[in-house]
Parts: sequence; structure tokens; C-alpha cells
Amino acid sequence: MEINQITEKIIGCAIEVHKQLGPGLLESAYEECLFYELKNAGLEVKKQLALPLIYKEIKLDAGYRIDLLIENKVIVEIKSVDVLAEIHKAQLMTYMKLANIKVGLLMNFNVTKLKEGIIRWII
Repeated sequence: MEINQITEKIIGCAIEVHKQLGPGLLESAYEECLFYELKNAGLEVKKQLALPLIYKEIKLDAGYRIDLLIENKVIVEIKSVDVLAEIHKAQLMTYMKLANIKVGLLMNFNVTKLKEGIIRWII
């Protein structure tokens, strides 16, 4: 499946979750529901995937976790905040770099219309 098709499916599933739940819940609630929707859409999904930090050839468990990794090609970082901050974008970019994943989606579910809370990042 092409990367644009994958991200289109992910966004469609996220919109469905947002339609059902609306804003105001914890990130973990959106993560669980999105995980369910993505699996039902036939996508391979891993959640809360441990992401080690490699420092001078030493593998360190620094406690980093990817919210969702879809088809081993797209990282989804879920937020439920008033406003996305630069640190949220930096977090996604760091995860993408550490996991060697080229495409990421930062999704803030605490908005009226979900499409206003989605940032697609490519490195």
C-alpha cells in the first residue's frame, strides 16, 4: 500500500473516532479507539512501541514510546491539548528519526474539527 493511501486511511479512522467521542477525553482513550478502528480497517498497527535511544553504540532504554506505528511506515503521535506546541512537533520528529520512519502524523483530538488538529510531517 502506498504511503498516501495509508495516511488517508489513518486520517479517516481518526475522524471516525473524533465523530464518536468528540473533544475533551484523555489521550489514552483516543489511542485505544483509534487502534481499534485501524485494526478493523485492515492495517497492521503496533501501539505503545518501545523506542530505544542509541548513544555511542549503546542501546539505552530512555522510556520513549511510539503511540501508534502503522504498517511500519507511519508514526501517529496522539495529543489532547488546548494547542499543539513546538515541543509536540519536536517529539514526533525525534521519534521519526530514532525509528527511521519518514512519515508522521501529529493528531490533537481536543479540537472542534479534527482536520484542524492534524499535522503531517515528512523527513
